[in-house]
Order: sequence, then structure tokens, then C-alpha cells
Amino acid sequence: LIATANAIATRGKGILASDESNGTIGKRFAAIGVENTAENRRKYRELLYTTKGLGEHISGAIMFDEAIRSSAADGTSFVDLLKAEGIIPGIKVDKGVKPLSGTDGE
Repeated sequence: LIATANAIATRGKGILASDESNGTIGKRFAAIGVENTAENRRKYRELLYTTKGLGEHISGAIMFDEAIRSSAADGTSFVDLLKAEGIIPGIKVDKGVKPLSGTDGE
């Protein structure tokens, strides 16, 4: 755990937040006239994850459930693409904001 945290916190590198839900990514696509389909989401994520030199600037990537289970057009999993660049993949684990019992909406 300490080694992973140190690798993610590498000086001069950041974390790629590519954990948009299908609904959120759909809003982004709608704004540019792109249909929100599984194939378009895959192509978008592939574009992100195959950016030349990505590993020089990114140490970790937060992924949405659909993305962590998906692959590039050539069949390489997105997880493997990131690992090949030295990027540590992770998954978004929350399911969105929900009221917390006993808080009166605070």
C-alpha cells in the first residue's frame, strides 16, 4: 500500500480522473453532438488511455466500472494499456450522492 501511494504521488505527475459515469459522459457527448453509446464511450476512453507519452505525466488513473472492464479496439484491456505506461489503474467505488440517515440533509 505504501509503495502504491508513493508511486501515485510521484513528483511532477498527476492523476487522470476518467471516472465519468455513463450519464455524465453522455452530457459531455451531447454538448458536442456525439451519441452516448458503449462504442463511443470506448473510443473516447481509448483516446485518453493511448495518448502518446501519457505515463510521463500521469501516475494513476481513476476509472469507471465500465472502463475498467473494457478494451481497446485491438483487444488490449484498458488496464493493461495503463500499466504498460507505468500508470496505476484504480476504480471509482462510489455510486453517487445519497442522503445520509440522521443528518437532516446537511
